Amino acid sequence: MKSLLKNLGLILVIAGAIILVAVFMTGSAAVNSNAVLGGSVGLILLGLILHIVLNKRID
Repeated sequence: MKSLLKNLGLILVIAGAIILVAVFMTGSAAVNSNAVLGGSVGLILLGLILHIVLNKRID
C-alpha cells in the first residue's frame, strides 16, 4: 500500500501525459478543447505536487 501511495503522483503525471499524447495522435477536435487540455495539465501539476509532498512524508 505504501508503494502505491508513494507512486501516486508519478501515476497522475503519466496519466496526464498519456491524455495529451492520445489527443494529439488521434487528431480529434479535442485538441482545441480547453477542458481536455486544461484537465490533463491539471493532472500533471497535481501529480507533481503530490509526488513531492508524499515522498517527503512517507519513509
